[in-house]
Amino acid sequence: MAKTWKDADISLDPIRDQTIAVIGYGIQGDAQANNMKDSGLNVIVGLREGASWKKAESDGHTVMSVADATKKADIIHVLIPDMLQSQIYKDEIGPNLSEGNALSFSHAAAIYWKWIEAPDNIDLIMLAPKGPGSKVRETYLEGFGTPSIVAVERDHTGKAWDRTLGMAKAIGSARAGLIQTTFKEEVETDWFGEQADLCGGAASMVTNAFETLVEAGYQPEIAYFEVLHELKLIVDMIQRYGINGMWRRVSETARYGGLTRGPMVMDDSAKERMKKVLEMIQDGTFNREWVSEYQKNGKDAFARYMKQYDEHQIEKVGKQMRKMMWPDSTE
Repeated sequence: MAKTWKDADISLDPIRDQTIAVIGYGIQGDAQANNMKDSGLNVIVGLREGASWKKAESDGHTVMSVADATKKADIIHVLIPDMLQSQIYKDEIGPNLSEGNALSFSHAAAIYWKWIEAPDNIDLIMLAPKGPGSKVRETYLEGFGTPSIVAVERDHTGKAWDRTLGMAKAIGSARAGLIQTTFKEEVETDWFGEQADLCGGAASMVTNAFETLVEAGYQPEIAYFEVLHELKLIVDMIQRYGINGMWRRVSETARYGGLTRGPMVMDDSAKERMKKVLEMIQDGTFNREWVSEYQKNGKDAFARYMKQYDEHQIEKVGKQMRKMMWPDSTE
């Protein structure tokens, strides 16, 4: 059974006198920095010049260069995109670390795959909210929080867990609950979920289902509603009530049809392919491929795949349907 913590189990006192440098002010950086500041912690923001600098200042933060923020901080919480972390660490963070600092992440790939080689005399910790930054901020302001998984890879100071749990409490996550993990487990399961289920698997399943209906002569608008639009309703029920809770809340026809035909689609052969995806993560194949593609092509590494979706009928029909339902929405 995984070790868990709730809000009452944790105190902010061990980190109240420490300075936390949030590096990056994107969706997660914005949310976590503001939640920690509102919880009374000493937060500064480390950035390169740009629009985010003005936004962070307007939100009431002290903003400085990444190098200066690293020099001033006890805990350096890195919330910039994965593929930028290695270079920014090399140029600005690494040279300015001091013994006893903590290097913190919300995703452990840079440490696990050794994109960053951190010195032995610092703590290595992780606080990973299981939701987008917008949700982290929204639930905090509602008096609740987004659950997080937490890990300590290296406890040089003997205080790494106090730091990790304190930050998790400060962003509101302990109100919902914290689960202990490891850097290895977080990276491998996170990448697998994205590839096989949440993003890759779900998008491919929906697209194939849409094509099946359209190729059989059904109207694409009807196919869109049946296989894509209504998916959110089902996922919301699964998240709130579990899989069997969902089955108990759909029609009897949907229940029987789904229970008997679902395994015909997602059969043992699909599970074997999922195992192959996991193996390619575990043995480093995907890591090497991704790093190589990014080094050669940057963000264009996935442009050709995105183009295929831009040109697909499901996206063309989808834009029309979404505009019908949400006239003021922008894409």
